[in-house]
Amino acid sequence: MESYGILSIVPIVIAVAMAIKTKNVIVSLFSSVFLGALMLNHYNPLISTKVLIKGFFVPQLTDSYNAGVIVLMIFIGGFIELMMTSGGAYAFAQAVGHYIDSKKKVQMAAYFTGIMIFFSDLGTPLIVGPIFAPFFRKLKVSKEKLAFILDSTASPVAVLVPFIGWGVFIIGLLQKEFKSLGLGLSDYESFIKAIPFNAYPILAITMIPMITLFGFDFGLMKKFDNESENKYLKEDKEEGRKSKYYVENAKPIFVWLPILVLLFTLFGMLGIKFLTTKVSGSEFRAALSSGYLYAAIVLMILMLINKTKKFKDIFKIYLNGMCKMTEIAIILILAWTLGTINKHLGSADYIVGFIKDINLNSGYIPIITFILGCIVSFSTGSSWGTFSILIPIVIPMSVATGAPLYATIGAVLSGGLFGDHVSPISDTTILASAGAGCEHIDHVKTQMNYAIVNAIIAIIFFGINGFFPMETSILMAIGVQFIIILLIKIKTKN
Repeated sequence: MESYGILSIVPIVIAVAMAIKTKNVIVSLFSSVFLGALMLNHYNPLISTKVLIKGFFVPQLTDSYNAGVIVLMIFIGGFIELMMTSGGAYAFAQAVGHYIDSKKKVQMAAYFTGIMIFFSDLGTPLIVGPIFAPFFRKLKVSKEKLAFILDSTASPVAVLVPFIGWGVFIIGLLQKEFKSLGLGLSDYESFIKAIPFNAYPILAITMIPMITLFGFDFGLMKKFDNESENKYLKEDKEEGRKSKYYVENAKPIFVWLPILVLLFTLFGMLGIKFLTTKVSGSEFRAALSSGYLYAAIVLMILMLINKTKKFKDIFKIYLNGMCKMTEIAIILILAWTLGTINKHLGSADYIVGFIKDINLNSGYIPIITFILGCIVSFSTGSSWGTFSILIPIVIPMSVATGAPLYATIGAVLSGGLFGDHVSPISDTTILASAGAGCEHIDHVKTQMNYAIVNAIIAIIFFGINGFFPMETSILMAIGVQFIIILLIKIKTKN
C-alpha cells in the first residue's frame, strides 16, 4: 500500500474543520471522502468520482450488515413517527399528572416521564414539555428548569439504549471498524460493555434527582427559578393549552403495549440469553426489525379501534417516519466510506506512529478523545456527526496502541453527547427550549453550569480509566458528583 504520510490525515482534518464551520455533517463527510478518493486516484476528478461511487458507495449499500442496519433504521423511523403522533405519549403523561402537587413531585414526574419516552430523543421535549409546562407554571417552577430536565432526559437517555436508533447507529459504526481491523468482537456486546464508561450522559441523568431532592439550584438557574413567580404573573394564563401531540381518544395503552410487544418479540426471537451471550448481528437486527414492525402494527390497530385517525392517515404517518431516516442513512454510508478510505490512506497507522514518536502514553487516548469530542459536538451541535467522524479514527488508534477499548468508546460517545446536550445549535437543545416555552439562550445559559460540572468529572473519569479501566468507576464518578452538589448546596446556604 502506498504511504501518504501526513497527507493521510488531511481528509480527517477536513471533515472536522468543515463540520465545525458549516454545521453540516453530510457536506463535511462527503467533502472528506471525495478528497480521500482524489488522493487515492492521483487527483483525477473523473476517475475519483467513478471509483467513489462504484468502489466505495455501492459496496457499502450491498454489504449485508450495512443493508440490515439501514432497514432497521427505517423500521425504527416509522414506529417513532407513529408513536409521537398517536397521542399515546401525551395521554400517558397526563395520566401521571393527577398526582402532582409539589415542586419536587413535578420535577421528578417530568424526569421519569422523559426517561420513559426513551425511544425518541426529539420526542421527549416535544411531548413532555407542553404536558408539564402548566404544572410547572402552577407550582412556580421556572421554564428554564423544565427545559433542563427535558434536555437531560432526551439524548443522554437515548445514547445508552442499544435497541433504538441511537444504539443501532453507533453499533453500525463500531461493526465497520471491527470488521476492517479483523477483530472478533461483537459490536452489540461492545456497546453494552462501553455503557459503564459512557460517563457524561450517565452524570447528566443522575444530576436531576440529586438537585431536585436536595431542593436547590445554583448559578443562573437559581436566579431564574427565584424570579419565576413574577415572570408567570406577567404572562397570560396558559393553564388549559393543549399540546399539538394531544389526540382525541388517545389512551396510555398506546405507549406501553407496543413497547411490550417490541420487547416480547425481541426476547421471543433471541431468548433472554441475548443480554449476556454473543448473538450474531444479523439475528439481532432481524429480531429488532421484527419487534418494531409488530409494535407499529399493534399501535395502528389500537389507533383504529379507538378511532383516533383513519387508516390511510395512519399509514401515511408511518411512511413519513420511514422517509425521515433517509438523512441518517446517508450519514451512515458516508461514515462507513470515510472509515474505508482512511484505511486505504493509512490514516490510523500514521496517527499511531506519530503517538509513538512523541512517546504519548496510550492511557491518554480516552481523555483526549473525550475533549476532542466535546469540541466537535459543541461546535457542530451534532452528536451523530461527531460519532461518524471520530469512531473511524479512534477505534483503530485504540486497538493499535493498546488503549482501553471500551473506555475509548465511552469517551467518543460522552464527548459527542456533551455538544448535543448543551450546544446552542443542537436540535435537542433547541427543542427543549421550545417544549418548555422559554427563551433559547436562557436555557443554554442556565444549563451550562450543570453541564460544565459533569464535563469536569468526566475528564477526571477518563483520565483515570485510560490507565486503570474499571466498570465500577462510574459509581465513584456519581459519588463525586453527589459530593460536589452537596458542597455547592452548603456554600450557597452560607
